[in-house]
Amino acid sequence: MGMSSGGDDHGSMSEINVTPFVDVMLVLLIIFMVTAPMMTQGVQIDVPDTEGAPLPAAEDQLTISVNTEGKFFIEETPYELEELDEKLKALFVVKPNQYIYLWADAETPYQNVAEAMTACTNAGFTKINMVTEPMSQ
Repeated sequence: MGMSSGGDDHGSMSEINVTPFVDVMLVLLIIFMVTAPMMTQGVQIDVPDTEGAPLPAAEDQLTISVNTEGKFFIEETPYELEELDEKLKALFVVKPNQYIYLWADAETPYQNVAEAMTACTNAGFTKINMVTEPMSQ
């Protein structure tokens, strides 16, 4: 006549099964681990081939790119030369010890590369590295 408590197997299950959630998270983790190294440079640049030792990768780095049309990029964002100067000066205030990695296409006029380097030095950066590919033997 009354309600009984305990021992009744007709109630709903109050546990959450987290196994599918863990499986999805592991798959996403693997996907991000594989794709993250591919996302270090967003602008397509064909750098020149040289004979030289590779530079050690710096933890605190900024990528500046110059393509064949002479367009300047900080990471993947395009800038005009005047905007590049202003942005680099603002970045120098925040991180003065940052390494600059300058990517310039092999077909880029030297004038454009020199302008990018001048913008970096005028902003105050002293750790500027030119990125090249090792020569194929």
